[in-house]
Amino acid sequence: QVQLVESGGGLVQAGGSLTLSCAASGIIFSENSMAWYRQAPGKQRELVGGLTSGGITNYADSVKGRFTISRDNAKNTVYLQMNSLKPEDTAVYYCYVRQRLWNYWGQGTQVTVSS
Repeated sequence: QVQLVESGGGLVQAGGSLTLSCAASGIIFSENSMAWYRQAPGKQRELVGGLTSGGITNYADSVKGRFTISRDNAKNTVYLQMNSLKPEDTAVYYCYVRQRLWNYWGQGTQVTVSS
């Protein structure tokens, strides 16, 4: 049974930083690409960025240079380091992994950036 559990969200002022964590279980973590998505109120869920098993990252243009995705295979955990946060980064952030034909999501963690 695949489980993804996010943590680390909260309220932060514009310009501040937060680090989100996603602990995975039920998968061979080191062999999987992981991704972070976010969904702001009234908007569609969008890709923030991803990290392959080989360490290759990709990011949405809106977060490039500010956000960094990393992983610790020993802890089965993927991280999203967010710097220089903006009010438009306010959203629920979700961890994601695809296993064969199935998509798995965490429960989400709220990030609110005040101006």
